[in-house]
Amino acid sequence: MNTHAQGPETLAEKILRGVGGAANIESLTHCATRLRFQLHDGDKVDKAALDALDGVMGTVAQSGDRFQIVIGGAVARVYSEIMNLPSMTGGGTPRPTSDAEVKAAMRAKSRGRYGWVDNFFEYLSDSFRPLMGVLLGSSLIIAIASVLDAFDVIDFRAADKSATWVFVDAMWRSVLYFLPIFVAYNAAKKLKIDPWVGAAVMAAVMTPNFTGMLNKDSGIPGITCTTNQTLGTQECVAHVFGLPMQLNDYGGQVFVPLLMVALLALVYKGLQRVFPENVHMVFVPFFSMLIMIPVTAFLIGPMGVWAGNGLGEGLSWLNGNAPIVFAILIPLLYPFLVPLGLHWPLNALMLVNINTLGYDFIQGPMGAWNFACFGATAGVLLLSIRHREKEMRQTATGALAAGLFGGISEPSLYGIHLRFKRIYPRMLVGCLVGGVLVGVLGGVDTNAFAFTSLLTIPVFTPMATYGIAITAAFFTSMALVYFSDFRTPAERAEANAERDAVEGAARAEGAAAEERELVSVGASVGAAPVASTDSVVRATLPTAASAVSAAPRDVVLAAPVAGRVVALDEVPDPVFASRALGEGVGIEPTDGRIVAPVGGELVTTAVTGHSFGIRTEDGVEVLVHVGIDTVQMKGEGFDVRVEPGRQVSAGDLLAVVDLDAVRAAGHPTVTLMTVPNTADFASVEPHVGQDVSAGAPVVTVRR
Repeated sequence: MNTHAQGPETLAEKILRGVGGAANIESLTHCATRLRFQLHDGDKVDKAALDALDGVMGTVAQSGDRFQIVIGGAVARVYSEIMNLPSMTGGGTPRPTSDAEVKAAMRAKSRGRYGWVDNFFEYLSDSFRPLMGVLLGSSLIIAIASVLDAFDVIDFRAADKSATWVFVDAMWRSVLYFLPIFVAYNAAKKLKIDPWVGAAVMAAVMTPNFTGMLNKDSGIPGITCTTNQTLGTQECVAHVFGLPMQLNDYGGQVFVPLLMVALLALVYKGLQRVFPENVHMVFVPFFSMLIMIPVTAFLIGPMGVWAGNGLGEGLSWLNGNAPIVFAILIPLLYPFLVPLGLHWPLNALMLVNINTLGYDFIQGPMGAWNFACFGATAGVLLLSIRHREKEMRQTATGALAAGLFGGISEPSLYGIHLRFKRIYPRMLVGCLVGGVLVGVLGGVDTNAFAFTSLLTIPVFTPMATYGIAITAAFFTSMALVYFSDFRTPAERAEANAERDAVEGAARAEGAAAEERELVSVGASVGAAPVASTDSVVRATLPTAASAVSAAPRDVVLAAPVAGRVVALDEVPDPVFASRALGEGVGIEPTDGRIVAPVGGELVTTAVTGHSFGIRTEDGVEVLVHVGIDTVQMKGEGFDVRVEPGRQVSAGDLLAVVDLDAVRAAGHPTVTLMTVPNTADFASVEPHVGQDVSAGAPVVTVRR
């Protein structure tokens, strides 16, 4: 794809191209200032092009196809932009885990010794999942009609409805009645046979020719009918080819097509081996239909109906004899069934209940689970607003809208809940509360298959019971997630630090742009800049003035730690030694107490405690970096004493570092202090070759 055709390349796109594209990236992480790439082939990197990019301070090639790009304070934002590029959805690049990957991981954890069990449930899931859109569409049509029925605009259940409302019935019944054909198509596709053959076999027992035999008054000879006293349904038998064939209305059935296609796949693939490939198109579908339509009508169809009716009657017995147990069991099961795609059998039973009993008793308790799920998402949304997490706010907003108005839980589950382990226990409490209320208040039924959303509340009876239960489930989960957070304390600290880094970089860029504009305007009118002593930030330590002579507008930076001051050339890190992060000094520490070298805003604080960024009131940026590659220690040995965003004074304690732990981990302990925006000043002068205490002047920034 030519990105120039769509507009100028962004820095993220240029960096991605410079490292050889997304396919060349094995992994990508970042620390306080650098992007850290693990590449498949380091020779594909265009180092010269990367070094020439605006926004890139420098690059460092390392052994083992590792490559670093120095960005500075904006590294978190650039990292996020790279990870969000469309091309990063492929290859081996780590990225925010997709819904499909979360689901696959959940399935992988659940796989046991018997692979056929996993394959069976995947077969069920993939046979239904593509139908979610049309099922949702029909669900909303039912919901609209039910709302009108609730307000007495139309009697939705009247036998003498007008042609208009009979036509509206056809609009939503089209999906439910022909569902067996849709399921057969998807199931055949899943098993890698011609899906139209599966659809044709199922359609044969749903034609007017077949369904016409269900009427004992049809005048067709050889048909006898009886009434099932348990279900109140009529059962007819026709004698075809001299054999008795049980007649059923297969509209809305789901077990029949699932059983039929499983056998059809064996027949179809067997016929492919029998006939030459050049005649497959004619003879394989022909013999498949010739064999499977009679087998379905005589054997599989009745078996599927019996199985569905048996399961429906069993659950009906449990609901009738232990309603509280049933009402609690359903919402507590669904949070574990849906991520694995194992909820479709229960959804199939709902359809069976509606077709045989005329109503369903599973969807009511299920609503408690759905609204507990949506409530947890609402809690995440409120927290993301509170903590200014833009990406999570967008994710939660979309997931909540899909849930409340569409009844779809997958965006919440795969986009949020399965990624944060603290959410599930809190959501289950909401499920429990909702289920208990459904059971205690006498249960909830519906005579339609509906996705449980705000729009479908009127299809449930009694509506008040259902409304109370789902409201309690929603707000219980929301409150628990909001007040206890969906992130662990460590995750929250890290997320806030990354947010502050991004916001700090944005503020710095805005301030720099404003300053350039003011300078440009002043130059155009010939005005000399006026110095204000109030805007000058100096180290306030008593030894600073005597040790280093500084002009009134100069800024003196103090040593952040006690030790021997060395030049950056002596530092065992090519990034700092190259001055890519600005001029400064290194200090071989004799003490683990790290203090602020100057007063200003603490813009960034790495959650690992190894680096700090300070910006003074007049725009001097100071980076303090403890040790080399200490980001790999993940905070072990670092006791951070400050939070980003606060104002610090020179000498304030930033962290206490266990230098022995750093050495034991194999990292140099040298502490770096640089001025990343060195180019904005007349000079940055390090004072090296001396032993200093923390707070002694070691760098002078001259304007």
